[in-house]
Amino acid sequence: MATPFHSLESYIALPRVEAAALSPDGRTVVLTVAVLKKDQTAYERALWSVPADGSGLPRRLTRSAKGESGAAFTPAGDILFVSARADADADDLESAQLWLLPSAGGEARPVTRLAGGVAAIAATAAASDRVVLGASLLPSADSIEADAALRAERKKKKVAAILHERYPVRYWDHDLGPAEPHLLAVDVDALADTVAAVAADTAAEEEAEAAPAAAAATDAPAPYPTTLPRPRDLTPRPGRAGDTDGAALTPDGRTLLVALQRPLQRGGRTALVAIDTESGAHTALVDEAGVDIAAPTVSHDGRSVAYVRARKASPAAPEQAEVWVSGIDGSDARRIVADWDRWATALTWDADDTGLIAVADDDGRAPIFRLPLDGPAERLTDDDFAYSHVHVDRTNGDVVALRSSWVQPSHPVRIARGPGGEAAGVTVLATPAPAPEVPGTLTEIEATASDGARVRSWLLLPEGASAETPAPLLLWIHGGPLSSWNAWSWRWSPALAAARGYAVLLPDPALSTGYGLDFIARGWNAWGAAPYTDLLTITDVAVARDDIDETRTAAMGGSFGGYMANWVAGHTDRFRAIVTHASLWALDQFAGTTDLSVYWQEIFTPEAMVENSPHRFVEDIATPLLVIHGDKDYRVPIGEGLRLWSELAEHHADDEGRMPHRFLYFPDENHWILGPQHAVVWYETVFAFLGEHVLGSEPTRAKLLG
Repeated sequence: MATPFHSLESYIALPRVEAAALSPDGRTVVLTVAVLKKDQTAYERALWSVPADGSGLPRRLTRSAKGESGAAFTPAGDILFVSARADADADDLESAQLWLLPSAGGEARPVTRLAGGVAAIAATAAASDRVVLGASLLPSADSIEADAALRAERKKKKVAAILHERYPVRYWDHDLGPAEPHLLAVDVDALADTVAAVAADTAAEEEAEAAPAAAAATDAPAPYPTTLPRPRDLTPRPGRAGDTDGAALTPDGRTLLVALQRPLQRGGRTALVAIDTESGAHTALVDEAGVDIAAPTVSHDGRSVAYVRARKASPAAPEQAEVWVSGIDGSDARRIVADWDRWATALTWDADDTGLIAVADDDGRAPIFRLPLDGPAERLTDDDFAYSHVHVDRTNGDVVALRSSWVQPSHPVRIARGPGGEAAGVTVLATPAPAPEVPGTLTEIEATASDGARVRSWLLLPEGASAETPAPLLLWIHGGPLSSWNAWSWRWSPALAAARGYAVLLPDPALSTGYGLDFIARGWNAWGAAPYTDLLTITDVAVARDDIDETRTAAMGGSFGGYMANWVAGHTDRFRAIVTHASLWALDQFAGTTDLSVYWQEIFTPEAMVENSPHRFVEDIATPLLVIHGDKDYRVPIGEGLRLWSELAEHHADDEGRMPHRFLYFPDENHWILGPQHAVVWYETVFAFLGEHVLGSEPTRAKLLG
């Protein structure tokens, strides 16, 4: 039966739910939904409303050419979001701003007009209209107006140069600087949207325009609009400190609890800092050498703060991510659920403040847990899904979240709670992105490693796979490496391979999360050891099945998965083809050119970095490789792909330069291939390469490759 996964054009056109927010009264969920633009070259995002009780139909709330994201609620139920949509009073402003959509109805209206735009909503308050935004300002600007003037001058003179004074200089897919990240407090209730206020603001603008000579003589920048609440800078002269690892406001909005960066030579650590949102005064609450603080969340009564605390890792061993709770002033800090060997994400307080709700990778899933302040962790969900965007309904303790699996994309659900706080059923909510039919069936397999460790994997079997017609096998290695194959990914879709007849093996080898710290430690400082042998061991179990054709196998992976694909290529010839995307090739080179080199040099000894570098085994590669890399990839820089390609040619090309390997290069993509048509080219090239070497098909070339 044909599904959207049998056609790449149909696949990229599927709508995607990306985020969810719950209204203060618990009655409404706002979803951020991405849909393919008419020209099929990008995605546009809009906000949709769905009832939180499982009834009714989705209702679209926003519509603009630039799209909307980052939805959050005010205490009154108004919806805040970030958008670069047109502002009728600032036609020349192209950057994203904070907008407010009134709950009582009416048009959305802008709340900010910052020249550099708004990056994100950092925190909102439960009982106050105070909002904290992430935004960037130029380092020499001493006001919002000065920042706007400096930006305009740089744009006019076509200056893009950046003078760096500290490391790092770029991050993932973008250059850092010249602007620095700030946290700005905005009182949304000070938004003056009356006829009189607009008239006064217009009069001030006309007065400034009437005296251009005087303005030029004083070089005075245009004033910030009086109709908009003036943002207050909570982090003046921040350097990179504004690169936070989570922030939360107390219910009254008077105190911001934030994990702020503390610079350290080439790297840094995060400390828990309390910022008075009126005075801007900073008070360090948890500021420990060698420790990172992340994901602070404030209790509903405003008396406590919870956060994740982790010591810096070293080559000796990985470190546990601990959940801590303290008074709002940092007093009486203590670790909770100390025996829980999992890493908490999506941390939020339960309705009665007697515990926390969290998500954690666990055995190939990512269930919701309750973490009591006193007592062991309690698992709330018991299904094959991974949960995210978790919100607690304070009216009854129910949980609203997104969930997904490898056979169902992200969708909103409500988890009812019983009298003891236990889960009492899951209700699927309405969505404008209904689940598509996914080809194949998902099952689990597991193996026992040589050291006795249990290694498990998902196996997606295509329709018709049987002993009579066994399917070719595609080993797909996850990235990270601290990750798990447990949630739907639009970028990596094994369903597309299943639609083309492949069985897809999705293993969690050593270094994977969700199996405890000891399982991660098996591959620590030794990426080429247990992670590699785990992959081969679970592959042996897969090909021993009578519905798998062990003579037709391939391997692929991206990022760390690309590293492992390179390592596999240099250590075995059991696979007919290998695809290596955004891959680490020469660790000594990579460690100094990646966007955060200090981390890689902290987790590897110099000896292990050499021993575990795939480039040393280039001469042993006997399997055709498809190398894929984006030039804007700053996490795994293009130099890795270029050196891999050069050394493959050096050792494997014939006298005329021919070789079985291929290099798919994207000049304007980064670590991920995000353009819809580029994604089509990516999959067309991958499946053509696999088809040639695994299925014996004739070589083909994607039409748009020319």
